[in-house]
Amino acid sequence: MDLSPITREAVLDAIAECDRLGRDRFLDEYGFDPARRYLLHYDGGFYDSKAIVGVAYRSVAGRPLSAGEFSGGQQTVGRLLTRLGFEVITDEILPPFPRFMAQLQGLRVASTADGPARHQPITLLWALGRAAHHAPRLVSWNAAHTELRGLLREYGQPRSRPRPEFPILALANTDLWELRGHTGAIPAAHGEPLGWMEEHNPHSGLLPWAYELAASSEEARGEAIAELGHRFFDGAILQALLSEVGLQPAQASPPTRQNDSDLKAYQRLCRSVEAAEARGDHDRTSRTTSERPVRSTTAVRAVLLRSRGRCENPVCAGQPDDVTDRGEPILEVDHVEDRANWGRDHPIQMIALCPNCHAIKTRGQTREQLRRLLLTEARSRHTAWEAQARSLADLTETGV
Repeated sequence: MDLSPITREAVLDAIAECDRLGRDRFLDEYGFDPARRYLLHYDGGFYDSKAIVGVAYRSVAGRPLSAGEFSGGQQTVGRLLTRLGFEVITDEILPPFPRFMAQLQGLRVASTADGPARHQPITLLWALGRAAHHAPRLVSWNAAHTELRGLLREYGQPRSRPRPEFPILALANTDLWELRGHTGAIPAAHGEPLGWMEEHNPHSGLLPWAYELAASSEEARGEAIAELGHRFFDGAILQALLSEVGLQPAQASPPTRQNDSDLKAYQRLCRSVEAAEARGDHDRTSRTTSERPVRSTTAVRAVLLRSRGRCENPVCAGQPDDVTDRGEPILEVDHVEDRANWGRDHPIQMIALCPNCHAIKTRGQTREQLRRLLLTEARSRHTAWEAQARSLADLTETGV
């Protein structure tokens, strides 16, 4: 079967359909099994590569391919997707925790006259502390520069220059970190990138999957502290540094996993939403003075659970510290793709916002830019929670 006529736009259309339907319904509708070895990684999510290509074929031939009509291996699907500019992950994706540790263990240890360079680990510890306190995931360069410069000066190697642009740009080349809000190519970490950072003032921070893991798991934070201490700090990180970034030192006894019940509850609520979608419940309308799509209270509960009481806009300028009369955070669950226009009523396209961010998304001059960011953030956070829930279920089944 010749797959070469398939375009990048056709693949993006298939990805969008998968997002609308949900993975299970998408696979069932087109008769594909879940991928076990080759997955398409796009915009923070993972997709079954063969199924996506089979459905994308419809754009060039008027019908999708069935699973039996073509091979889903690296030489066919993998080569096509790579040629179209997509990333194909080979072998099964590691669960979040081992994936996190593998990334930390893969960090390059640069040498200085005083020992291992500490710019990257200090930057990561700062980001882990933000996650532990559920602070906004992404931070502007102007704000990050101010905070990190002091940390690097105080805790970096004595003769290392406290220049945060270097570790931020170096980390942007890993699967832990992202840089947003800039135009054009990201400059190399070496050289003199300060001018570029000041011109663009990009936002940066942990990728959603890493942020969600660090925010929910004391074990992940403890293991990260131990790993970074072993590789970059002669065995142990100074308590003063950990306190300053808002982290506790690694515990002597094995820490317990946090938030297991929340992960299970989130997955259960999402399965309930998807069952309602399969029944066609979300296609119903209610009538007042006009006809409007029915909204799922189950999906709203899932999003509020996922938010942990904090605005999910990764660049939120700060939500109110006040709470409602019932002691609940002041948050509003928003359909990033407007429900009134039949946007999907599922946590993958819904997000919890503080009143200020909700107002910007609704009527601010930058609302379209923010809407695109929030759509990616909702999808990425949903994917991260689902991955952690599956990992927890696997551990439970094996008795670990």
